[in-house]
Amino acid sequence: MTRPRPAAGGGRVLGVAPERLGRWLDGVVARHGALEARAGDDGAVDVACADGTTLTLRAPFGWTPSAPLLTAFTAAARQPRRAAVLLVRRGRWATGVFDGADLVVSKVDSRLVQGRSAAGGWSQQRFARRRGNQADAVVTSAADTAARVLLPHAGGVAALFTGGDRGMVDAVLADPRLAPLAALRREPALEVGEPTKEVLLATPGQFRAVQVHIVEPGDRP
Repeated sequence: MTRPRPAAGGGRVLGVAPERLGRWLDGVVARHGALEARAGDDGAVDVACADGTTLTLRAPFGWTPSAPLLTAFTAAARQPRRAAVLLVRRGRWATGVFDGADLVVSKVDSRLVQGRSAAGGWSQQRFARRRGNQADAVVTSAADTAARVLLPHAGGVAALFTGGDRGMVDAVLADPRLAPLAALRREPALEVGEPTKEVLLATPGQFRAVQVHIVEPGDRP
């Protein structure tokens, strides 16, 4: 389960691992009473609890609603899907393809980008240009890696999940070669630190999670 965070409009948002969703909903029933579910917008499921608490469930991938709704939703969320991941920060990037939570192929790499300089005047300007050129080189190298590692799988992945420096990720995906991947990009962005192999391996905990927006009676004005 991902850490709960405040949601726009009240309540909180958290992520629940698909394998735990059934037990988690049983806990909701124990705390808030019987559930009544209906299909919402864009594949969401809106749930009303007996005590006035409401839930909105969103699956990480597309699914087809059918009766009984919550059973169908839970089964769809558990289905293993192939997904691509692209993480980019200044000086480092990571790419990977997952089957469910299992990493199929990956590449993690880095390139020097100098830190800030305290110098002023022309020295500062030269430093800024050099630093900008280094950042551009990271974008180019990350795009080359994505083209080599991710692009061969583009026809078989259900979605591309991204994280890190959004501006740099956008610049990487602006490469014309990566258009098939850019078309599969999903929001929200993954919350990650430096794109290391360890961080890459942890991303399924986020992109496979069912997003839940919970609003309890006390959360409403």
